[in-house]
Amino acid sequence: MPPIVPRSWYEGRRIGLFGGSFNPPHSGHLALANEALKRLRLDEVWWLVARQNPLKPPGDTGDLDERMALTRELARGPRFRVLDLERRAEAVYTADLLDAMAPALQGGLFAWLMGADSFATLHHWRRWRGIMQTLPVAVFDRPGWTLKALSSPAARAFRHARLAAADAALLPETPPPAWSFIPMRHHPESSTRLRGGS
Repeated sequence: MPPIVPRSWYEGRRIGLFGGSFNPPHSGHLALANEALKRLRLDEVWWLVARQNPLKPPGDTGDLDERMALTRELARGPRFRVLDLERRAEAVYTADLLDAMAPALQGGLFAWLMGADSFATLHHWRRWRGIMQTLPVAVFDRPGWTLKALSSPAARAFRHARLAAADAALLPETPPPAWSFIPMRHHPESSTRLRGGS
């Protein structure tokens, strides 16, 4: 079986992996991706649209192809790549996707991108410690989540591996575990609110 990520996509490049349901994608996601390009000095951000959020009922995730199309509409530009790697890898969990991407992760310079809201609940993800030990993680501030993220089980468990925000550009070449909390201008948009939830 061929690798799910061709070597030509990442060789000699600095890549940010931005996973999520993107149901729907919105300007807050775009702001995070653009901030990551700048602060981590990335060549590209790959938007990894999840098949299904394992922490939510299937009906809350929405149709994958529709979410892919909406994400492509938002994430235009030569430095963005919208991918369905979970579907290609037949993975349900992020940890399983990273296992499938192991050849690329070992041969390229990658960092995982996530919002503070996701980092605050990372300990609910399957094999979350393994994720932190697989690739560096850049955590971007989100309204109302700063303290929760910085006092989370993941932050406490890996407090020794935290880089200052000023050093976030070092993340892609830093052996994991390594993570940084990166302040950024707050964007109030959320997928939940856009879907009409609370």
